[in-house]
Amino acid sequence: MKRIVLFVLTNVAIVAVLGIVASLLGVNRYLTANGLNLGALLGFALVMGFGGAIISLLISKPMAKWSSGVRVIEQPQNADEAWLVDTVRRLADKAQIGMPEVGVFEGDPNAFATGAFKNSALVAVSTGLLQGMTREEIEAVLGHEVAHVANGDMVTMTLIQGVMNTFVVFLSRVIGYAVDSFLRKGDDRNAGPGIGYYVTTIVLDIVLGFAAAIVVAWFSRHREFRADAGAAQLMGRRQPMINALARLGGMHTAELPKSVASLGIAGGIGKLFSTHPPIEERIAALQNAQG
Repeated sequence: MKRIVLFVLTNVAIVAVLGIVASLLGVNRYLTANGLNLGALLGFALVMGFGGAIISLLISKPMAKWSSGVRVIEQPQNADEAWLVDTVRRLADKAQIGMPEVGVFEGDPNAFATGAFKNSALVAVSTGLLQGMTREEIEAVLGHEVAHVANGDMVTMTLIQGVMNTFVVFLSRVIGYAVDSFLRKGDDRNAGPGIGYYVTTIVLDIVLGFAAAIVVAWFSRHREFRADAGAAQLMGRRQPMINALARLGGMHTAELPKSVASLGIAGGIGKLFSTHPPIEERIAALQNAQG
């Protein structure tokens, strides 16, 4: 709950700072003179940046179950499922979080954690991962996902995404109005914004959206190192996590739905947009860790 409050306050603070900066620079007077209600735009940016992100967070768990075909283990049907549930419970107790739901989904090796609250999260692993790894390696992967939950990474990623969304919405429309005003000098602006505003806003929504995605992916990659270290701490040694990562490096991992891709054990495309660092860098970080 503390992170949810932080999420709300951060987005409100971002909007307040944008408003103050616009006032100090005189941007608000210029925009108001050209037909833009800055207060309304700030409110719109807050709703779009915060609203979409918080809704995504709140529905993340049911969406993950639906999109990945996760079967939640209500009552273990065999010894392997019983071991899986017991292992997650033991790791969750060590991490001092509530017992997550545990699920299995069909597909190539991968795993993920999701949920709006750390005491009611979901940890899911694929059948490919269960079949392709030793129990010690699977436990390390589960430790990695439990560490994501304990670190509050679901809320933190939503916070970062929400802040980026707010900036994109605000800046694209402010610049759109400025461009449109320049192109329509001397024209009657009572009819509302012209084509320059709409074209500029659409282009900047795309361009700034890509820039925001790079920032979010950069943060996600750094967060993966922390979850790897968390798994090593939960298990009491680093080697199982190192072995699990090395095993993943030789596997074709499953592509997860976008809503949970950043919280998987592996994933991402391209250097700038990848949500996960290269396996080699993650292994090196664990090997070079102190203690």
